[in-house]
Amino acid sequence: QVQLVESGGGLVQPGGSLRLSCAASGFTFRNFAMGWYRQAPGKERELVAVISSGGSTRYGDSVKGRITISRDTAKNTVYLQMNSLKPEDTAVYYCHVYTGGTDYWGQGTQVTVSS
Repeated sequence: QVQLVESGGGLVQPGGSLRLSCAASGFTFRNFAMGWYRQAPGKERELVAVISSGGSTRYGDSVKGRITISRDTAKNTVYLQMNSLKPEDTAVYYCHVYTGGTDYWGQGTQVTVSS
């Protein structure tokens, strides 16, 4: 049973930082690419970052230079380090595994950037 559990969201001021975590289980973690997406109220879900099984990364244009995705195979965990946060980063952030078939998502964690 595939499970993705996000954590680490919260309220931060503009310019602050957060580190999100996604704990994965139910599949061979090291064999799959993992990603982070986000969805703000009234907007479509958008790609934030993706990391391949080999560790290569790609980022959405809006977060380049401020976001780092990483993975820890020993812990079956994907991280999203977010720095220099802006109000427009406010959204629910979701973890995703790229299976090539069924889509699997976590429950999401809320990030709010506000003064």
